[in-house]
Amino acid sequence: MKITTHLAQIGNKRDATGAISFPVYHSSTFSHQGLGKSTGYDYSRSQNPTREVLEEAIARLEGGDRGFAFSSGMAAISTIFALFRQGDHFIVTEDCYGGTFRLFHKILNQFGLSASFVDTSKLDEIKKAILPSTKAIFCETPTNPMMRIANIKQITLLAKSKGILTIIDNTFLTPLLQKPIELGADIVVHSGTKYLGGHNDVLAGLVVIKDHSLAERFGVLQNAIGAVLGPQECWLLMRGMKTLALRVAAQEKNAQQIACWLVKHPLVEAVYYPGLESHPGHDLQLEQASGFGSMMSFTVKHQRLVRQIVEKVKIISFAESLGGVESLITFPTTQTHAEMPSEMRERSGVTDCLLRLSVGIEDAQDLIEDLEQAFSE
Repeated sequence: MKITTHLAQIGNKRDATGAISFPVYHSSTFSHQGLGKSTGYDYSRSQNPTREVLEEAIARLEGGDRGFAFSSGMAAISTIFALFRQGDHFIVTEDCYGGTFRLFHKILNQFGLSASFVDTSKLDEIKKAILPSTKAIFCETPTNPMMRIANIKQITLLAKSKGILTIIDNTFLTPLLQKPIELGADIVVHSGTKYLGGHNDVLAGLVVIKDHSLAERFGVLQNAIGAVLGPQECWLLMRGMKTLALRVAAQEKNAQQIACWLVKHPLVEAVYYPGLESHPGHDLQLEQASGFGSMMSFTVKHQRLVRQIVEKVKIISFAESLGGVESLITFPTTQTHAEMPSEMRERSGVTDCLLRLSVGIEDAQDLIEDLEQAFSE
């Protein structure tokens, strides 16, 4: 069965009533049939029927043993790192999402976990960063916001040779376009808030674990930490996922047109979009994914243009987040990556002239005209 069919059928024929749209089970607790007898549901933090359907769906889509739903992408990532212990070291994508950087820089280091931030699109840099205490490689591909492409298969082969886990953030491409577990990854994480939800109306995080024994350990952590996704949000996320294929196709088509337009604009210094043949990761993306997505970043030639553009756009919204049907533009320096030290931002390419664009499903020509008038004095 094709992934588009799996998406459209999420929750269908799963409820005893025959409901096509799986119901929202708001109950926080469930009655027992007798002493030592359970329906399989006891308390919603441990398991909820609506969440169960979502978790089974994302595990099936990613090709893993089990899926887990959390209250946000950061809740999901935080729970992943509860698998580890004091003294463990991690290799992390340098230009990662600012929230991931903040977690390592301000929280996990207090518990004796350390990280080396490297350009994970360069395998040699990963090799150089491996220490005897390295336990996992946490990799975004494409990266946020520089859209660098990491070779998942090579990274996972390297990691396995060293007894290291590979964790891939698949938020930008989703299982529709990229299957990290099939390429060797051990854990996949998503901010479900983004493309999976797709409508800027739900916070959610998802994790898929490849190995059964590791999934069992992780299930204990999910229940113990308790940052689970509520049933209403589970239902919203499933509803969004049903149209993922349609939305992503429209967004990617728009993104390709906009990227080609930006490349030719006299006030644009560089465009970072893997769908462009000039992108250094273009060929690799073709090898390991079935599409390029609709995220891009671009640098303008003058810093003053940043304020002008974000304040003049009319259709595109100046807002954080990404992946929804509405197009959003973000200034990473003061928004998503504000807590990253300036020298690290500059080194990774997150400069004062960089803007990130999440392309929606609006008419592509309308979006181009909106950007055109925003660029104009």
